[in-house]
Amino acid sequence: MFYNHSGDNMIIYIDILILINFMFDMFLLLTVNIALKRYAKIYRLVLASLFGEITLLSLFIPISSILLTLLKVIMGFIMVLIAFGYKNIKYTIYNVIYLYMTSIILGGFTYYLSIEFKNSNYFILLFIAPIILYIFIKSITALKEIKNYYYKVSIIFNNNDTLNLTGFLDTGNKLTEPITNKPIILINKKKIKGSINIRSPMYVPYNALNHHGLLECIKPKCIIIDNKKLTNYLIGLSEEPFKLNGIDCLLNYKILEDI
Repeated sequence: MFYNHSGDNMIIYIDILILINFMFDMFLLLTVNIALKRYAKIYRLVLASLFGEITLLSLFIPISSILLTLLKVIMGFIMVLIAFGYKNIKYTIYNVIYLYMTSIILGGFTYYLSIEFKNSNYFILLFIAPIILYIFIKSITALKEIKNYYYKVSIIFNNNDTLNLTGFLDTGNKLTEPITNKPIILINKKKIKGSINIRSPMYVPYNALNHHGLLECIKPKCIIIDNKKLTNYLIGLSEEPFKLNGIDCLLNYKILEDI
């Protein structure tokens, strides 16, 4: 997987080309290894990177773009098999996708830098590459952590009406009804208004930062989260929209104990 940033009159020595290509492949495989937590042995990553040097043959052998693309895909599969082994087809495809995704990101950045800073050489780009991939790994890790707090939520009311929502586990939501001690899940009231007929609401006092008041709540028939049926929860109807994009409800921290 060689990123060609050379000018028309630039001479690239084959030994430098091999070293740079090997290092870039090594960076890519290390990124996949860390991001997906594959825990591969370093010697396997080295062997896979060495195998990736075969792609350099395409620079010296006339080959059509279709065959070149096919060759790169096959090479990608073989490289991840060498680096991470084979468990099942899904595992392998996932590794290949991440390999090429990081390759595109790194290739795009290095191509931009080589154009933006015309005097930059491959060794400078080689120094910058780990920084780019480190930022990428941190971003992927952060997204995974956030994703773990998302849940598919189904609320079934007493008349059997069902509301399907996207919930976010808010560890700061510790609202409970003071008499029964039932935890409260917060829902934007607009999600219910017009679709669910609210009967016999109850009002629960609450204290929040800089304000307090009464929260309108209803008792559903049950709540289903990750195929787990919960019956000991109340639904609090929030007048304020949630700041998190795509979130319909804020789950109570007690959910962690019940699912």
